[in-house]
Amino acid sequence: MCRYIEQHLDEPLTLARLGEEFHQSPFHLQRKFKAVLGISPRAYADSCRMNQLKSNLRAGHSVTRAMYDAGYSSSSRLYERTASQLGMTPDKYRRGAIAAPIRYTFADSPLGRMLIATTDKGICAIQFADSDEELEHGLKHEFPFAIRRRDDGALKSWKETLLQQMRGRRLSSALPLDIQATAFQRRVWAYLQKIPFGETRSYAAVAKEIGNPSATRAVARACATNPVAVAIPCHRVVRESGEMGGYRWGVKRKEALLEMEQAGA
Repeated sequence: MCRYIEQHLDEPLTLARLGEEFHQSPFHLQRKFKAVLGISPRAYADSCRMNQLKSNLRAGHSVTRAMYDAGYSSSSRLYERTASQLGMTPDKYRRGAIAAPIRYTFADSPLGRMLIATTDKGICAIQFADSDEELEHGLKHEFPFAIRRRDDGALKSWKETLLQQMRGRRLSSALPLDIQATAFQRRVWAYLQKIPFGETRSYAAVAKEIGNPSATRAVARACATNPVAVAIPCHRVVRESGEMGGYRWGVKRKEALLEMEQAGA
């Protein structure tokens, strides 16, 4: 079903049409699809269109061509929707957010070198790596043509807040975030921010709590794509057996974060 949706993004994909194609009732198809992926066929199609749009814009295609090739119409309503999901207008994204400069800073953290990057709206990236060069490369990959400017002074307070969190103190809920996500990712990330400091939940438990008990793998994928470490505490999600599971910035960092939080709690 996913492959079929991906190949027909420029066509109306109603539940009735999908049901006819796969010989299932629309109700049964939707329920089965959500049980496996955690989102509806429509939400999956929207996510695919957005990913394709971002890829087309990064490749330097015009906004009009990028939108048509991704299966969008040229209506103002759709344009506003894509602007909301991108966090900026498609044209600004195409130029690597050149109209929305990105400031960043580095810090020595208990987990190694850390990068914090912000737009005018809030924090767009918190990453860990072994070197500043590796961190800058990751930021450049996401915003290839942005005006990326190191600004240690302006980001000092946010840096200190995050360092306090990693050393066992609760993170301020006032930190603004500027991140893009699918509807399912937002549900997962919003729940992760509610997990009490120093505690953990299993991937299966998170899936159950957000109303999709069969979406354990989708929850794991949402954790793996979290762009703001610590601020969205994906490190608090572990396997049901108690094992660490994966972590975008390395399992050792995940273990260290949990140990510090539990000591602080």
